[in-house]
Amino acid sequence: MTKLKKDKKRHQVKSQWYYIFWGTCTVAVCAGQLFVGSGFRRMAESFEEVLDSPIKLDVGIPYRHPMMVPDWEDELMRPTDPPQRI
Repeated sequence: MTKLKKDKKRHQVKSQWYYIFWGTCTVAVCAGQLFVGSGFRRMAESFEEVLDSPIKLDVGIPYRHPMMVPDWEDELMRPTDPPQRI
């Protein structure tokens, strides 16, 4: 029986540096996830602020192209030449 123990080879012998390396990698990945998650949360909060604020549009003075139909001051007109009131 003692002979069998000596002949038996140990498999997957790992040094302490193996565990230090993979432990460090695990901590780095978890820290990166926390960093990205907190940045995403901050971005979502600022996006919510933008959506909750009123939207103000300043389009200025409306431009009417000379080829557009003139404004008839709320009178309905038939498209004849000259225009006739309805």
